[in-house]
Amino acid sequence: MAPQYGAPQYQAPQNPQYQQVQGQPVQPPAQALPAGPVLVTIGDISVEQYRIVTPAGVLPTQGTNWSAMDMTRTEEKIPAYAIVLAIIFFLFCLLGLLFLLIKERKTTGFVQVTVQHGARTHNTHVAAANPTQVADTLARVNYARTLCV
Repeated sequence: MAPQYGAPQYQAPQNPQYQQVQGQPVQPPAQALPAGPVLVTIGDISVEQYRIVTPAGVLPTQGTNWSAMDMTRTEEKIPAYAIVLAIIFFLFCLLGLLFLLIKERKTTGFVQVTVQHGARTHNTHVAAANPTQVADTLARVNYARTLCV
């Protein structure tokens, strides 16, 4: 093969912040995104209008994927005082068995929230002590998804 002469071809610098990924437009570096007021906070993730601030770094809102997984469980049991009252009142009258209808519900666990943009990912665990907190966290994730469209 004969060598080809002419003007050298320009090659873009190999900076991962400026590379085009699968036909998507080139994103500016996350540090260049303007800061704004925090619109929603999920655990240690803060979402602003143009950027997402995490302990792992700053991500742009455009093209960010969110996922939330409910890792809580709710247990239902008869408390000890209800069993004691049922035994005491069973001896005096048969109405003591009604105390066995008392139930306690206890929710333990967390909601795992994952935010991903390109190759960067950040996970956080938000503790939940009742079903209302689970619903609140999932609603915050859905709101963050609407901001990232």
